Amino acid sequence: MNILLKRRTIIIAAAAVLIALVSIISVTIFSSSGPISSIINTVATPLRSLTSTIASTFEGIYDSIYRYDSLLARYERALETISVYERDFRESRQLAEENEEFRALLGFRERYAGYDSEGAAVEDRTSSNWSSSFTINKGYSNSSITRGNGVVTEYGMLIGQVSQVEATTSTVVTVLDTTFSVSVLVGEAGGMATLRGDFALMRTGLLVLDHIDDDLVVMVGDRVVTSGIGAVFPLGLVVGEVTEVLWHNTGIGRYAIVEPIREISTITNVFVITGFGE
Repeated sequence: MNILLKRRTIIIAAAAVLIALVSIISVTIFSSSGPISSIINTVATPLRSLTSTIASTFEGIYDSIYRYDSLLARYERALETISVYERDFRESRQLAEENEEFRALLGFRERYAGYDSEGAAVEDRTSSNWSSSFTINKGYSNSSITRGNGVVTEYGMLIGQVSQVEATTSTVVTVLDTTFSVSVLVGEAGGMATLRGDFALMRTGLLVLDHIDDDLVVMVGDRVVTSGIGAVFPLGLVVGEVTEVLWHNTGIGRYAIVEPIREISTITNVFVITGFGE
């Protein structure tokens, strides 16, 4: 753009010089008389008109260039302002999410005041097609976590169980893993069933509800919670909701598909329940 301005400035300057020369000639011509002066005046008149037109044209071009540069500068300043606003928006949204998470963590403490628990952050997730697990940043040297402890979200949703404890980290198998199973209560009636991970459904984030009592009415939308039987998990931890009820291929007995309340792959902070009394 600067090069273009320089070139056009040179052209305008040349036009100005030409105008000056024509003006000098005109003054000389108009101050003289005779046939030669008349001829020169006749030739100079359209030249003066052409020169004036060219000068006006280049002045208009120069004004357009100046306005363009001015608009371009304003546009660039506007982009900078928008960038600042976008950064501030992202930061404010991040702070809002963190505040919401902190409120949820405090809410968990209040709702499950009778539980002993350890807060932890998710550090790594497995990418295997054969299992579903993640690593947290708490182990036997920096917490009271032991193998078999239940792992929940800040809202009290059961998402897995501690399978291995190291010095500063622990491995958690999620409810989607094929090695996981838990006794649960289904729907308002609270009928008994078994919830387990299934290899075919693990990659889709779903579980199987099996061994359903024959007289239990199971409907889509029913809430599935832990039964507390076996003293492994406390009573009433939400695991998911029924999304489909099916019959086994043999035609004997039913099973259901259950979807966790929250997508497990998005969870970043958890609570490990290390004790819950009676």
